[in-house]
Amino acid sequence: MNREAIFAALYTLVTAGGQFATTGRRVKIWTDVKPAQRPALFLAERAQTYLRNSEAVPARVTLNAELYIYTDAKDPNVIGSTQLNNLLDAIDVALAPSPVTGKQTLDGLVSHCWIEGDIFFDPGDVDGDGMAIIPLKILVPT
Repeated sequence: MNREAIFAALYTLVTAGGQFATTGRRVKIWTDVKPAQRPALFLAERAQTYLRNSEAVPARVTLNAELYIYTDAKDPNVIGSTQLNNLLDAIDVALAPSPVTGKQTLDGLVSHCWIEGDIFFDPGDVDGDGMAIIPLKILVPT
């Protein structure tokens, strides 16, 4: 397992579409990302889970990550949920599994990478700062 190669491949995959004005592998708080720098996407590496069924079996390793998306919805003519929905759709497309294998393997580095769990979704209707947090799971081959 090469964690750095895995997260670098994930970052390249989710930023390749060019729909984000700002991207990074270090999360910034939304107040530090100016409206002109949005939409923005940040990749955060999170917990790493090792599961072992017996001493004779290698651990099953799952890497956890989150994608933070920030949008600017301060313009009253902009519908914040539309912005976020379009960006979430782009992430779905980027992480789509191969039609052949049914898995997203990050170019063969992992067994599978997918979205799992609740996506935090705030379109920015109240303050004009839209945000989504997307939970990801990455199953590493043993």
